Amino acid sequence: MLKEGTKAPEFSLPDQNGKLHTLSEYAGKKVILYFYPKDNTPGCTKQACGFGGLSPQFTEKGAVVLGISRDSVASHKKFEEKYSLGFTLLSDPELTAIQAYDVWQEKKNYGKVSMGVVRTTYLIDENGIITKAFGKVKAAENPAQMLEEL
Repeated sequence: MLKEGTKAPEFSLPDQNGKLHTLSEYAGKKVILYFYPKDNTPGCTKQACGFGGLSPQFTEKGAVVLGISRDSVASHKKFEEKYSLGFTLLSDPELTAIQAYDVWQEKKNYGKVSMGVVRTTYLIDENGIITKAFGKVKAAENPAQMLEEL
């Protein structure tokens, strides 16, 4: 996980509509950048719906929410439409941002060890500096936690 106070790595990734997004295009805004394992899984759905439900409050506080996983653009599109999320999901199948933000790690599940995305949320300030970093976040609680951090 990246440390608070460090410059957030730049990225260029497609969203659920295929439009490219870079971190620098959000300069001047706070960015809640959250990494999650997989679309349409119970925890990830709770987390995404939480962020979607609080979307007006994030906008009110001048923040933008970006979710990143390895899922395809098509998968993100279905996920976003199914739950009317109303925020940007970025597709990173090549793991460029996932590795740059140090969230591709060894995970243990029922004794089996594999590599995967560790649920992590970063709060990035208007100047592109990581001001808060939360590892192994609780999916259902994370959106409200991030709203409080603003």
